[in-house]
Amino acid sequence: MKTFKVLSLLLMYPESDWLAALPELHAALVEEGGFNRDATARLAPLFDLLHEANLIELQENYVATFDRNPSHSLHLFEHIHGESRDRGSAMIDLLQEYWKHDFDASAAELPDYVPLFLEFLSLLPADEARALLGDAVHVLAALGRKLDANGSPYASVFQVLEALSPVAAQELAEPPVRDMDEAMEMFGPSADGVEPLLKPGLQVSVVQMPASRRQAAAPTTH
Repeated sequence: MKTFKVLSLLLMYPESDWLAALPELHAALVEEGGFNRDATARLAPLFDLLHEANLIELQENYVATFDRNPSHSLHLFEHIHGESRDRGSAMIDLLQEYWKHDFDASAAELPDYVPLFLEFLSLLPADEARALLGDAVHVLAALGRKLDANGSPYASVFQVLEALSPVAAQELAEPPVRDMDEAMEMFGPSADGVEPLLKPGLQVSVVQMPASRRQAAAPTTH
């Protein structure tokens, strides 16, 4: 379904190439208005932001929203398992779901990365995609509420996803407190600008952030 692909792109780090395609993304949503329940109206504030702000402002806003605020993390299982061992097991289960449908996630970010998950859903029949969305909607809705509370237009993407879900979102318990020793053992050390890398036996690879995002996300020194 095109709707899931569009939502995936809207949650990506702003780059000039896909921002230039915003009219096509909007048109794709209109085309599937019967499926996505006229998501264009709900997404209007985000489209306005992406149209009106310059690229540097959009990138800075994205980094402040998602990279510098752990409560807005775009990794699904971080909101459930924190950095505990259970997160690694959950990601293996998700990878197996990807592989079952011949979806190659080996060159992308960690498998629980929301834009990657939505890209996967875009390749499935509508009923199957909505069923899998229902498995993740509790996390997605919680993330949307946090973004909405902070006045972020990105909240609208998660509101659309919640509306598309065949099941109602339930409240989430807080994830376990992060245990640094356990996290290091499971994920290994990460280089600056690189997502945590699972141990080799788990067969998950990562890609580096774009240089502009890596620089923007780097801590400032005084």
